[in-house]
Amino acid sequence: MTAVESRPAGGGTAHAVQAVGEPSEVSASPGDRPFGARVKGFVALTKPRVIELLLMTTVPVMFLAAQGVPDLWLVLATCIGGYLSAGGAAAFNMYLDRDIDALMDRTSQRPLVTGMVSPRECLVFATALAVGSTAWFWYFVNPLSAALSLGALLFYVVVYTMILKRRTTQNIVWGGIAGCMPVFIGWSAVTNSFSWAAVILFLVIFFWTPPHYWPLSMKVKEDYERVGVPMLPAVAGNKVVARQIVAYSWVMVGVSLLLQPLGYTGWLYTAVALLCGAFWLKEAHGLQARAKAGITGAKLKEMRLFHWSITYVSLLFVAVAVDPFLR
Repeated sequence: MTAVESRPAGGGTAHAVQAVGEPSEVSASPGDRPFGARVKGFVALTKPRVIELLLMTTVPVMFLAAQGVPDLWLVLATCIGGYLSAGGAAAFNMYLDRDIDALMDRTSQRPLVTGMVSPRECLVFATALAVGSTAWFWYFVNPLSAALSLGALLFYVVVYTMILKRRTTQNIVWGGIAGCMPVFIGWSAVTNSFSWAAVILFLVIFFWTPPHYWPLSMKVKEDYERVGVPMLPAVAGNKVVARQIVAYSWVMVGVSLLLQPLGYTGWLYTAVALLCGAFWLKEAHGLQARAKAGITGAKLKEMRLFHWSITYVSLLFVAVAVDPFLR
């Protein structure tokens, strides 16, 4: 739930004249809300591009837990439940953040800001997804996965969005815990239990989240400054942010290599983790070097690490899924 869309800044904020803290109540007239656009608006509330990454960590873990091909109906049921749950969390997030979304270029075209979906409709939709996803997991997967899914949703909505996001520079660090939960959900869906393998992969995502998100935040830090959200790049210099990125990157790569010595994976996963981790560290240190040199603007190339971070986690978890077949 912490992976983000890399939609470029733009869209303007001319329509957003309310002060931060006041909800955006922009509403379109019925004639301006055709059915097809409304459907797209509700889909957009679920942040489908973010959910792609969440499912990318869920399904491979199910293959690792099964040490082969898991029950395909169980995989489908887990993916459906995961989409509904993460979508509900995203919709709650848009409802709660509609005031600042209206003032940020990156989020200025979200459905609540444009009026394609009203705040009340969004709240009802989010609640329905939250209740529906929990019931789905309970009846079609297992109660443990249902509890984990609900816990992730509540953590993202209450702890991250309502408490941490607007109060601390560590918001994305601890708020990222919600985005780690699909690992536990995927493992528990197959085994109805936990394991150290799931804990290790949970920690990989935990330490991946800040160096994944902070480069994007560096790119759009003016948005966060405008609305008073203390995302680290908005309140600290590039040197400080880059140093933090490097520190988290080294821990992430180190944790990712623990699966093999503990006997959960073989040579393929280890090779992918080493190669992808080495390239990640090269990019992270490159960003730090440019920040230390005082380079700003396009030449800082912070988005290179952001885009690589998505490739990294995709390749790593593909290796998680394939590795059991080569042991």
